[in-house]
Amino acid sequence: MWGAPAEPADSYYEVRPECTDVPKTRFKIKPGKTLSARKWQAAFSPDGQLDIGKTLHRIQRGGIHPSIRGEVWEFLLGCYDPKSTFDEREQIRQQRRVQYARWKNECREIFPVVGSGKYITAPVITEDGQPIQDPLVLLETAPGANACSPEVLKELTSRGPLDKKVIQWMLTLHQIGLDVIRTDRTLVVYEKQENLSKLWDILSVYAWIDTDVGYCQGMSDLCSPMIILLEDEADAFWCFERLMRRLRGNFRCTESSVGVEAQLSNLAAVTQVIDPKLHQHLETLGGGDYLFAFRMLMVLFRREFSFCDSLYLWEMMWALEYDPDLFELYEEPESGNEKAEGSKGRLKSIRHYGKYERENMKIKSSDAPLPISVFLVASVLKDKSSKLLTEARGLDDVVKILNDITGNLDAKKACTGAMKLHKKYLKKAKKT
Repeated sequence: MWGAPAEPADSYYEVRPECTDVPKTRFKIKPGKTLSARKWQAAFSPDGQLDIGKTLHRIQRGGIHPSIRGEVWEFLLGCYDPKSTFDEREQIRQQRRVQYARWKNECREIFPVVGSGKYITAPVITEDGQPIQDPLVLLETAPGANACSPEVLKELTSRGPLDKKVIQWMLTLHQIGLDVIRTDRTLVVYEKQENLSKLWDILSVYAWIDTDVGYCQGMSDLCSPMIILLEDEADAFWCFERLMRRLRGNFRCTESSVGVEAQLSNLAAVTQVIDPKLHQHLETLGGGDYLFAFRMLMVLFRREFSFCDSLYLWEMMWALEYDPDLFELYEEPESGNEKAEGSKGRLKSIRHYGKYERENMKIKSSDAPLPISVFLVASVLKDKSSKLLTEARGLDDVVKILNDITGNLDAKKACTGAMKLHKKYLKKAKKT
């Protein structure tokens, strides 16, 4: 209701009472600005087509009300075409739930702990695929997660040699468990083992189907909000899978490099253009590779913001970057190809694109545009530029100054700053 006071959003993501040092959220639910359940429902036509332009505008003004966040994210991440109907989306949802169940069942047949409501935190096989039978190792599972019973081990040993894909996958399972028990541990929701095991299951299934990337540290931070926002495990999985479509390049490793290094290199190039003095100073300190910004880019500021504010930041970024062709781009060629080609030809209004995406569309370049996350980090560095120039005498100082921003950033201001730097960068880059 207009004139009603802004409501803090902390209550939607309850923090455990003993965790007293958790930063408070700055995000407030603002009537008339935040996308409410009523405004969200009003954005659909009678058959279910979404007015995505109006929705993006509302999100950019005031974020999304926590009660509808999960279903709005499904559109922002490209799970559904805004022009689809209620019936078409329900059909896709059911097909995806069946597909997830099929993959999960494949994993369960290899390792019965998947889908059991438990998880592991200690290795169960050696590098060459031999089951680890030391009971002391197996008892190092988390409380309530004592999942590797002698029966499971017996079953593993009875099958003969494991193939390379299975070994690679099984070697990651305990690492997923170790990360799961450390993820968002300040939140009450993760006091329940069923939510921890759900997170472990989704990450385990993803590692099974994405053989190129598998599982890497940081993915649990990206997946955790999906568990909290979407009740159905399969829906949470697909939301995470769509997010990974954007970010998997960051996690792809070769013998010589980590994927995120490309974005760090882009960040260096952007900083050199918009703040050459700072870039030169960082190079002098030995930080020209910008590795100190590694975490910000890998997990999209999850550690720099409170839990609630990081979700607000994400949805602002996705709304700014939104491309109405996402759904077609992400669908496999064999699934509904004719429909995808037909819809591809539809003329889309410029307002169906996010503000950042509209700026990129003006550039005549064959290079893929830089993600807004690069400019978000650049805006943080720009904001701390004078402090970094006067106080940083080594890389440890750089890290300390940047660590001090934790809980003190404003998501909306950060996005506004990123947009300004993006414009400035494009202008200066054009002149050079």
